Amino acid sequence: MVKASSVLIKALAVTAQITGTDVSPEAALVMARDLEAFPEAQVLQALARCRVELRGRLTIADIVSRIDDGRPGPEEAWARMPRSEAESIVWTDEEAVAWGIAEPLLETGDKVAARMAFREKYCSLVQLARSEKRPPRWTPSLGTDPAGRETAVRDAAEKGRITAGHATTLLAPDRVSQQRLPAPHDDKCLSAAVDHLRHIASLRAIIRANEHPGLGDAGEPSGQGVNDACHNDRGSHGASNSNGVR
Repeated sequence: MVKASSVLIKALAVTAQITGTDVSPEAALVMARDLEAFPEAQVLQALARCRVELRGRLTIADIVSRIDDGRPGPEEAWARMPRSEAESIVWTDEEAVAWGIAEPLLETGDKVAARMAFREKYCSLVQLARSEKRPPRWTPSLGTDPAGRETAVRDAAEKGRITAGHATTLLAPDRVSQQRLPAPHDDKCLSAAVDHLRHIASLRAIIRANEHPGLGDAGEPSGQGVNDACHNDRGSHGASNSNGVR
């Protein structure tokens, strides 16, 4: 906002009154000026939430923490966290840091402490980011389950958290290795799927033989080839690579 409007100042005064906060006209004006960096519509929405949610005095921190800048609220953020290496997520920097603190506690079985630690750290980081007018930065952290990777990436792209081009890049390895085979509901489909995987394995063996002469016959045993093709897309556990795959 360029300048605090009378609408905002009035909304601040009303919210203060509802929450039992003694705010003079001068104080309301100062508060409005402190919020000038944020779009007025977002501040008004945050004040509406304060009127419903607050059980104590109104503060600038209460308002800023409720401004919708695209970052998830603390409860939504906690519910989104990946609970295994198979799960994928496209998360903010604040979510990633808070999860790094909470995850070790969760591994000890103390779910309450983990949730409290996550919420406390996440809220403080979000408040700092908003006070510094930093927009959310979204980063993929992709697990080992291919279907879960696609769901997380597509959802993030649809919500505008990552670009369509970035989503395509992230999904490309799965598309190449899996080829979206039909579900083998009967023997005919299963046979077609196995033949397809054997064909891929054969092509890979030929390429390897051409690149490294002398390594052996290009006709790799079909059983091993199917296993290689089936497991080639599996990511290893641990830290993410450049495309966000753990």
